[in-house]
Amino acid sequence: MTLKIGFIGTGGIAKFHINNLAKIKDVQVSALCDVQVERAQAEAQQWPDAKAYANVNDMLDDRNLDAVYICVPPMVHGEAEKAVIERGIPFLVEKPLGIDHKQPEDILKLVEANKLITSVGYHWRYQEGVQRALSMLTERKAGMALGYWMGGMPMVPWWRLQEGSGGQFVEQTTHIADLLRYLCGEVKEVYASYGKRVMHEKVKGTTVADVGTVTLTLHNGMVATISNTCMSPVGHKVGLDIYTEQGVLEITGSGLKEISPGRTFDYHDRKNPYLSEDEAFIQAVQTGDPSSILSDYRDALKTHKVTLAANESAESGKPVSLKELSRI
Repeated sequence: MTLKIGFIGTGGIAKFHINNLAKIKDVQVSALCDVQVERAQAEAQQWPDAKAYANVNDMLDDRNLDAVYICVPPMVHGEAEKAVIERGIPFLVEKPLGIDHKQPEDILKLVEANKLITSVGYHWRYQEGVQRALSMLTERKAGMALGYWMGGMPMVPWWRLQEGSGGQFVEQTTHIADLLRYLCGEVKEVYASYGKRVMHEKVKGTTVADVGTVTLTLHNGMVATISNTCMSPVGHKVGLDIYTEQGVLEITGSGLKEISPGRTFDYHDRKNPYLSEDEAFIQAVQTGDPSSILSDYRDALKTHKVTLAANESAESGKPVSLKELSRI
């Protein structure tokens, strides 16, 4: 049976998924919705019988969809998810889940009440290097980790607004916070310091911090620091370094480097992790078995709360406890 897929939002990240779905058997992109309907129309032309819409409810009422991708900016999450859940449709939603606590918590309750299959776009988990690191860490004791997201500012208008994106740690660096949770364990406490050094002067209307450092204490006793900047004119380091008693594991967007006494090995990812993520979601929808999905809505909410706690700490100047994560 061919799965009929809908898209809410057809921007850059949606195109990654749309291109991947063209490579997966028995999948048809059937409907696409965007407030810029001409953008949805352009994507619809790539698929036979696909239709473009400007309104989410019109799309969902008009087409009998088997699954939906929600690829919208952080500040507009909520209504799309609720409309999809109301109709009992499985969905993959791109990170971050929003810019606050309450709305994602409400959505999780609806997801679980309706027993829906969900996936969240933490594609780094699907990297072959990350999976290799996960296996290695079963035989090593990690002591600390250093994470990075060092680069420039995306120039979409909503990104540079704190009330639009939630800031860099919530919108981009969430991938590194998620890797830390996935590979090393749950976060107990965070302490953050942010600053505005350049971008608020260079780009009119910028309200997000352009530098920041977050110190994290894990329940297992590990400590970590994750730093980010969006003021650099060049992309620099993005990844997570994990320090163990047997050496260092360096994870980047292209693979894993293992540094041990007397040797260094590079493991380069051979497969696109976005494709692996999409294959896992489609397989779950086809079979009803979500076990291949590495980040569902419940798990992703834990990462989201870590990033929001960092924002809270940066604003208050005090450490923020994450005791409630154990209850999610």
